[in-house]
Amino acid sequence: MIPIGFWSPRAALIKRDPKSRLNLAFLRGSILFAGMMALTACADLAAILPPDTGTTPTRDPFLSLTPEAFTDVPGWKADRHSAALAPFLKSCEKLRARPADQALGDEAVMGRVSDWLPICDDAARVRRGNDTDARYFFESRFQAYLAHNIQKTEGLFTGYYEPQLDGAWKPDSRYRVPIYSRPKDIIGANLGSFDDKWKGEQIAGRLKGGRYVPYFDRAEIETGALNGQQLEILWVDDAIDAFFLHIQGSGRVILPDGTHIRLGYDGRNGRRYTAVGRELVAAGVMRLEDVTMPAIRYWMIDNPAAAQSLMRKNRSFVFFKVLTTAGPIGAEGTVLTPGRSLAVDDKFLPYGIPIWLNTTDPGTKPLRPLRRVVIAQDTGSAIQGPVRGDLFWGHGAAAGDKAGIMKQRGSYYLLLPKSLAPKPDT
Repeated sequence: MIPIGFWSPRAALIKRDPKSRLNLAFLRGSILFAGMMALTACADLAAILPPDTGTTPTRDPFLSLTPEAFTDVPGWKADRHSAALAPFLKSCEKLRARPADQALGDEAVMGRVSDWLPICDDAARVRRGNDTDARYFFESRFQAYLAHNIQKTEGLFTGYYEPQLDGAWKPDSRYRVPIYSRPKDIIGANLGSFDDKWKGEQIAGRLKGGRYVPYFDRAEIETGALNGQQLEILWVDDAIDAFFLHIQGSGRVILPDGTHIRLGYDGRNGRRYTAVGRELVAAGVMRLEDVTMPAIRYWMIDNPAAAQSLMRKNRSFVFFKVLTTAGPIGAEGTVLTPGRSLAVDDKFLPYGIPIWLNTTDPGTKPLRPLRRVVIAQDTGSAIQGPVRGDLFWGHGAAAGDKAGIMKQRGSYYLLLPKSLAPKPDT
């Protein structure tokens, strides 16, 4: 890597010091009961899979960026660039509500809010649906940077979607599984407010006898820990569907009269997440290469008693709220756009930035490229690392089919303000 202050067209300009991650790694190991209460709806196939041990770096992850010409970005000209403008403008609305001098990320080339506002203004002037104008907008306002995790440019890309369930406002012999709103007694703690070395780390618990203790886990909640608090939003007809609603973090519930409501993530109990796919592989039930979301679902349906035990191994539990928006809302606070919203690790990448996704389309034979401009608008507890993404596919069966099998290798390029790109030495 060439040090900051020197320039080469393919030099890595920005490096995040891995030592800054040491205390965070220690903290994660020290508070095993802790979850990340503030994380959003996003969850994905990786949340039920074993970890990606084949490509996990031995060093703590850190982000580095290499500037690239758009002519060297794979497949750049083939995208419908105008399709990325609407989600980008949604992120611009959130940017305008932030202080102008607020930094978007830890790296100088990511800029401050004030650096992005003129770009947002320009985006609003691009003719809708005009791919030529949209491509010129991205090329003229942004510099592309290939993202590295240490020295690796390849990472894991998964998918998520908005599932559909059947439910009712009142319980009966069919609708017996409650979906809970967030309890009033759950207390989140932002550890970063106590010490900067814990920035981004959050826990959740409750007060008991004057002490701060972990909140009820999945088994305790399912056996009545929240009874009598009137937290039930509605009831659904299938415990397995409810479990996958928790994994995805949002969903549509079809009511008996044919209408539907949308549920969105409203927090979690703070317990550590356990990937059920990992448990099935460890028990010898499935081979790693056979683990997909549909495969796990079918196994649960065929083994209902064992499925309940398996689900309770994941002590994490998600709470919901009723949404009136046109779609699920990501961590950025924007409505997600199918095929164009990407969940990222917000410890490394700021929300709202355009990203060129370079991976493959799951389920195609032979594998076809999946390359497009996406916008960082969400995150999730399973999305960890500088080169890691989770693509939102939308709602319904077709979206679920894609999201359920997506575990592709790939890379991405961050599109950052050209005005902030370091100039070559003269």
